[in-house]
Amino acid sequence: MPKRRRKLSKSYESLITKSLKDIELITAKIHDIDDDDIRLEYAIAFSTVKKLLDQIHIKYKEIGYDTDSDDLFTTYLNSLESFKSEYEI
Repeated sequence: MPKRRRKLSKSYESLITKSLKDIELITAKIHDIDDDDIRLEYAIAFSTVKKLLDQIHIKYKEIGYDTDSDDLFTTYLNSLESFKSEYEI
């Protein structure tokens, strides 16, 4: 049975790419924190946000753009905003 083609979205792909760069920047800022306890606290809190984006990226690579993509990305954005408002970085 032939494999089904992935549905691609250029705008969604650019959102993922921009978000990956944002995650990389925030991760670098967290690694620059001198205090080990604070750095660990920030890293643990940020790991949920990073996992969400990783999940989005993997799903897009494997399946492509589908009906759940927008909801999943909205969840990621809400999680990121929650992290930014709770932790000053």
